Amino acid sequence: MKQRHFVVAITGASGSIYALRLIEELLRSAARVSVLITEAGFAVLREECGLEWGGAAQVVQEQLRQRVGSLGELRYYACDDLFAPIASGSSAPDAMLVVPCSMGTLSRISSGNAGNLLERAADVMLKEARPLVLVPRETPLNAIHLEHMLKLSRLGVRVVPAMPGFYHQPQSMEDLVDFVVGKVLDSVQVEHSLFRRWGGE
Repeated sequence: MKQRHFVVAITGASGSIYALRLIEELLRSAARVSVLITEAGFAVLREECGLEWGGAAQVVQEQLRQRVGSLGELRYYACDDLFAPIASGSSAPDAMLVVPCSMGTLSRISSGNAGNLLERAADVMLKEARPLVLVPRETPLNAIHLEHMLKLSRLGVRVVPAMPGFYHQPQSMEDLVDFVVGKVLDSVQVEHSLFRRWGGE
């Protein structure tokens, strides 16, 4: 069976903890994971998770590996690296997940404004008709946000807002994070046991 390849992109919206947990689970599923982090994404990782990451791509890759564990095939690409394989449709991954997705990133993807590797990779997913999942974390939403989401949804993009459920009786912040990450994994057909499903034991 072919190893699945996922791109996880971290932007400057609040909720970078979702991305870190998602990367862990994708690696645990034996997938290959490529990671992108915007400058604002690094700032949020520092502010919310206390992670002082940065520097050359190989340095960030090692910082990532120390955080998520050594399991699996993990690669980091800088957002200005437009020569990365994922910038080409001939090397398109199986799916791309933007977690969390800022409204700025969402609007640029919606407009086809591919000014960096993240936006170009998302454009590749659209043109190659591959799964693209966006996890916005913003409230309240204005009409511009909603119009961009509707446009992308009509193009086949999965919009999975970071809205944890409570029917599974969460007991910790980790339970709330796992619920959202589980919903993202469901969107790309990756099996998991991160939360109790409605009606399940």
